Amino acid sequence: MVFKRRTPRNFRQSVVNFFIPGGGWGRSANYVMHRLRRLPDSPERIAKGIAAGVAVSCTPLFGLHFIAAASVAWVLRGNIFASLLATFFGNPFTFPIIVVSALEFGNFLLGRDRVIKAYEAMNAFGAIWAELGRNCLALFTSDPVHWEKLNKFGWDIFVPYMLGGTIIGAVCGVIAYFLSLPLIRAYRKRKLKKMQARFEAARRNDARK
Repeated sequence: MVFKRRTPRNFRQSVVNFFIPGGGWGRSANYVMHRLRRLPDSPERIAKGIAAGVAVSCTPLFGLHFIAAASVAWVLRGNIFASLLATFFGNPFTFPIIVVSALEFGNFLLGRDRVIKAYEAMNAFGAIWAELGRNCLALFTSDPVHWEKLNKFGWDIFVPYMLGGTIIGAVCGVIAYFLSLPLIRAYRKRKLKKMQARFEAARRNDARK
């Protein structure tokens, strides 16, 4: 294959690169910004896609962020690829802030006093996936099926997280739209001026010949 790695990554490297990109988070962020600026679409559609990706990143739809972001971008008539890139807003550096903010705000809206910490929420997500895995295996064995953790998780974590994250995500998405739109427009104008300058220089050189 043309794009196949010369040295295949082992399992440990694959796991590490899933959480920490090979070039580092700074390089990955620069790559995302570079791709967003160069997308062949109108600045308005790209900004709408960015808003969709940022908004969805604040929700507890882990594993479904790409699908949710693309769906929201489609509804908003935004750039779908921009929405996928913008889900980078949710990363190991921002997730603790997002989780705590969404849970606290969601619990506040629901009139609850107890605040669940970020690591407790992440452990709960891991426990749910483990319970789902065991229950799937139980379909082919004689083991009993249990949904106790899912019931507790849904009301204690997912509901306040989804409620708070949706509202916070909507606010962050609107902010992302109005921040990214002028930046994309300015980049397009600067790029056009450079192209015009190169064209004028080439035309002057041809006139001298």
